[in-house]
Amino acid sequence: MDTLSYKTVSLNKATVDKQWVVIDATDLALGRLASRVALVLRGKNKPGFTPNVDCGDNVIVINAEKVALKGNKMTDRVYTRYTGYPGGQRFTTPKEILLSNHPERLVERAVRGMLPKTRLGEKILHNLHVYAGPEHPHQAQNPKTIKLNEI
Repeated sequence: MDTLSYKTVSLNKATVDKQWVVIDATDLALGRLASRVALVLRGKNKPGFTPNVDCGDNVIVINAEKVALKGNKMTDRVYTRYTGYPGGQRFTTPKEILLSNHPERLVERAVRGMLPKTRLGEKILHNLHVYAGPEHPHQAQNPKTIKLNEI
């Protein structure tokens, strides 16, 4: 009997195999896209997933300005933030974010909400690269294009 097949593999920073993947967000639902991107960033799609290690892939999301929201979510959903000052509560809608100079922040915000709220979650978020258009500066990493339903 081969005893190696019964050993649990626990990855560490040196043994993690990190890849680069590209996801095209054109006409994809924001929540479904964000949950799948968070899954890949965390590394839960890999057989050697270790919860306390950054074992996920680097994800490039292109065409973030073409993400879809069904129904009236584009205008009815409200994101709230607070500046820290009295009367400093600010409200924005997804439509306002997409019309701003940084439409990629909508996808970044959705993915950030699906990652752990810990130091590891903040480190994992640095592996996310979101771009509003179809171009990205990471061609040197030879990223692999994946479809959302293949994850």
